[in-house]
Amino acid sequence: MNRPALREPRSLPLALACTGALLGAVLFGLGSGAGGWQPALIEQLRVPRVLAGAGVGALLAEAGLALQLLLRNPLADPFVLGASAGAGFGAIAMLLAGGALWLGSVGGALAALGLLLLLGRRALASPHDEAAAQLILIGAMLAALFGAGSTLLLALVPTQSLRGAMFWLVGDLAGARWGGALCGLALLLGAALLLGRRAFDRLALGGEHAWLLGEPVARLRLALVLIAALATGAAVATAGAIGFVGLVVPHLLRLRGAVRMRQLGWAVPLLGAALLVAADALARVVAMPYELPVGAVTALCGAPVFIALLAREAR
Repeated sequence: MNRPALREPRSLPLALACTGALLGAVLFGLGSGAGGWQPALIEQLRVPRVLAGAGVGALLAEAGLALQLLLRNPLADPFVLGASAGAGFGAIAMLLAGGALWLGSVGGALAALGLLLLLGRRALASPHDEAAAQLILIGAMLAALFGAGSTLLLALVPTQSLRGAMFWLVGDLAGARWGGALCGLALLLGAALLLGRRAFDRLALGGEHAWLLGEPVARLRLALVLIAALATGAAVATAGAIGFVGLVVPHLLRLRGAVRMRQLGWAVPLLGAALLVAADALARVVAMPYELPVGAVTALCGAPVFIALLAREAR
């Protein structure tokens, strides 16, 4: 007997659900912590942090979606191509040099991207699906290279700065700024994914399939690499290395039936923003007066839920 096809959810209920999740997370983030709803506290401290968390979460989710499309691999996340490791290496190097942390992070992400494009130019140009595996291997080697460099540099970081550097490497939104710019960048990248939704849907079926339908496979792959690297570099430069968001958000939507870019393109950044804003609020209040690394909170809270959803879907 034929199994019924998975029905894609309607756009309006999905939009309401994602928007409601984001609004709830924003209210939770604005009202959580010591001081409650004091206007001065909300305006000066929590609004910039919530904006930054929303922008970083949206960017990480978009990077995960772009890489899963590029590599046709459900385990792909923003760290798979080495951009995050490169950003971390650049940030630690700039910390030692006494310069701006964000400048080193963006420079490191761009260096990792340049090496990836240089070493993987043939894989990007090939219409065959096996070429994506070459990009995964190149990205893994770049991540290992920059990760080893970061470990060596940490041995040189002054003792008074070591805790801050380690805290930043696992994710930290304390003192994060430029939230409006991050949200604007997330909107631009989301628009790019939506504008190319038909071509990206064909690429998701396979490189050879898209090539036979007349799609420029090399340009599509290059666009996805640029989107992922730009989003990851900006996110890591702002909040450090926060994992899990880019991996799980596209999966959560696919488990609910959203498989096409016309829905994933806008739903992914909304849900990513909601997830990180809520996780950051939990990181601030769960062990008051101490603050936990938000990257650890995203993994500890999200991984069990994700495993339960996968088990339910398998049954």
